[in-house]
Amino acid sequence: MKGIIGLGKYIFAIPFLVFGIFHFMNADAMAGMAPGGVIMVYVSGLTMILAAISIFIGKLDKLACVLLAVQLLLYILFIHAPGLSNEESMQMSMSALLKDLALLGAALMCASLAKDNSVIG
Repeated sequence: MKGIIGLGKYIFAIPFLVFGIFHFMNADAMAGMAPGGVIMVYVSGLTMILAAISIFIGKLDKLACVLLAVQLLLYILFIHAPGLSNEESMQMSMSALLKDLALLGAALMCASLAKDNSVIG
């Protein structure tokens, strides 16, 4: 059972690796949603890729998960929450907000189980 539960961190990291790659592939399309435009889309994609790698190799994984949680909170506040005021986009914004809220919680749980306490004890 421990082996199956141990897979959780890898399963959690895979979507962030893919999301990060998508940020590079679709930066121009995403730039309209991101404060800071295309540069922030690239930065955001890079941080997701680096967090996934950190979780995979177990180095600085606690720090990576906490920073990933902060990034997801910023997505909620600056990208998804403003869409809640528009009736046309409310349902899509709420779905994205709840997805990122769930991922934020998972990132904090992953941080609590992380092995590398070198930066955050």
